[in-house]
Amino acid sequence: MTTWYQGIVKKITPLSPGVRSFLLEVPEVGSFDFKAGQFITFDLPIGEKRLQRWRSYSIADAPDGDNLLELCIVQSNPGLGSAYFFNEVNIGSELKFKGPDGGFVLPDVIEKDLVLICTGTGIAPFRSMLLDVQRSGKPHRNIHLIFGTRTESDILYRTELEELSRTMTGFTFDVALSRQSDWPGWKGYVHQVYLGKYQNARPDVAFYLCGWSNMIDEGVANLIVKLGYGRDQIHYELYG
Repeated sequence: MTTWYQGIVKKITPLSPGVRSFLLEVPEVGSFDFKAGQFITFDLPIGEKRLQRWRSYSIADAPDGDNLLELCIVQSNPGLGSAYFFNEVNIGSELKFKGPDGGFVLPDVIEKDLVLICTGTGIAPFRSMLLDVQRSGKPHRNIHLIFGTRTESDILYRTELEELSRTMTGFTFDVALSRQSDWPGWKGYVHQVYLGKYQNARPDVAFYLCGWSNMIDEGVANLIVKLGYGRDQIHYELYG
């Protein structure tokens, strides 16, 4: 039987010009457990049929036993779900949701190097994973985050990622910007980064991809066909 929760919005924070963080409180502490990388599904008052009302979003914070969940939501156009969050949801709003769901999670024992590839708000499950690994002290090898977006102002959680790169053993991150020519880092899309850095296929690396379908499709094809990695080394979560 599906359990539905009634969450209360406690905080709304702009993360970039078109992205906001929503902090949701589950009334009873310890009543909601999840694994880093999972998502929840809202039943929003934006339509009559279930498929019109239900919207799923990855949890962006780590499971730490508290009763707060952070979501990272982009204002898409068209997008009835995001429009509702941006135009109707305020601090104190109550939202009905269920979950957690999804198998886009790290293994209990991390035995391979991890390459996390994402675009836009696809960073949400990876932020959850990274914070979970750091806070739990889980043994791990190298973790490389590759994040793609349009401009420097769209880099989500930048300060936090820079801090992680200084304090978390084995963690590095690269940013590729597709619409800013004066960016000193990677220019263009995320594919060039892993195509260059992981061109020699190895059995001791696992790739996790999260983003829109075009990025996922191209990424999986590149890793399997161009670089020769096995399908069992590739995991992905599709947005849209």
